[in-house]
Amino acid sequence: MSFRNATSFAGIAIVLVYVIGSGLWVNTGDSWYANLNKPSWQPPGFIFGIIWPYNFVVLGIAAFAIGQRASKPVALTYMAFFALSVFAALFWAYQFYRPHNLTVAAIALVGTAVLTLPMTYILFTISVPLALAVVPYQVWVAIAASISWRYSQIN
Repeated sequence: MSFRNATSFAGIAIVLVYVIGSGLWVNTGDSWYANLNKPSWQPPGFIFGIIWPYNFVVLGIAAFAIGQRASKPVALTYMAFFALSVFAALFWAYQFYRPHNLTVAAIALVGTAVLTLPMTYILFTISVPLALAVVPYQVWVAIAASISWRYSQIN
């Protein structure tokens, strides 16, 4: 298998880990979550059902495109930041929904937002339209980090 194909498939695998990990740990239907004080700027629940499928699809397309179009060092750099950002996001999900460590979770999500910045920059060097398609994910993660931080303050 060529480096380009291996990198593209690795990017898709990272997205699948993100999807599966989120599905395992995120649980907004239990009484603990329902009883939390919610930040005033938290969007309604149906928004999550719209944005996350979009985010996952766009992240998969971006990862595949990076693997196919970027130079080896750029592709490896992108995939490293992508994998670290997914790890941080899943660490947030676990800390928030399982042991309920809201402050640790918030710090992890801030880390996720920071780690997505170089990803977005790299995408702009490869494809402006693709980078623009990923910007909503960057914005979403930043908003989610602020919401998570607020949860840690009011609960």
